Amino acid sequence: MVERQGRFVWYELLTTDVAAAKTFYRDVIGWQSQDTGTSAFAYSLFTSSSGVVAGLMDLPEEGRRMGATPRWVGYVAVDDIDAAADRLRKLGGAIYLPPTDSNIGRLSIVADAQAADFALVAGLKPERQHTPSDAPGQVGWHELLASDSAKAFAFYNQLFGWEKAEIAGPKSSVESYQVFAADGVTMGGIFTKFSREPVVFWLYYFNVAD
Repeated sequence: MVERQGRFVWYELLTTDVAAAKTFYRDVIGWQSQDTGTSAFAYSLFTSSSGVVAGLMDLPEEGRRMGATPRWVGYVAVDDIDAAADRLRKLGGAIYLPPTDSNIGRLSIVADAQAADFALVAGLKPERQHTPSDAPGQVGWHELLASDSAKAFAFYNQLFGWEKAEIAGPKSSVESYQVFAADGVTMGGIFTKFSREPVVFWLYYFNVAD
C-alpha cells in the first residue's frame, strides 16, 4: 500500500534545452543538478539544500512530433497504477503513455477530462523521495487552472478521493477557488481559469526564502 496515496510525490521538467534549464533554475531558485543518467537514457536531478527536488530530461522526440512543448509534470502516487489508469479513462481522462516501468518507478502519463496533463506513479524509488513540501526549494503548492473547477474537482475526487479543504487566512478573491486535500494533507487549489489563459494546466509553486 502506498503511504502517500493520492498525493503529489515527484516532479519532472521536460525540456528542449537541458543545459539552459540547469542554468536558469540554479540562478533563480538556487538548485544544483546531478547527472544520474545512463548511456541509454539521459536524466538529471534537481537538488536543493533540503534534498532532491525533481527530475530533468529532454522532451522525447515522439512527444515533440505530436506537438508537445516543454513542461513541468507532477506525479501522483497510486497503489495500483493499472486500476488507476482504467478508472481515469472511465472518468473521461486520456492516457498518453500506458503504465510503463521506468527509472523512477512504474508510471503513466495522463490527462484529466479537461485535458490538463499530469502523471501517475506506483513504486516510486527511494532515491526519488523528497523532503516535506514546506522546505526551501521544494514544491509548496499545486494549482489546477481548469475550464470548469466544479467538474474538475469531481473528477479528482472520484479518481484519488481528494477532499475539499480550507486554509487559514484571507480567502482567494477567485470565486471558483477550491482548496483540496488528500488524506487530510492540504496540497493546493482548483479554480476556473481566466479567458486570457489559452489552455488548462497544472501549476507548481516552489518555495523560496526571499
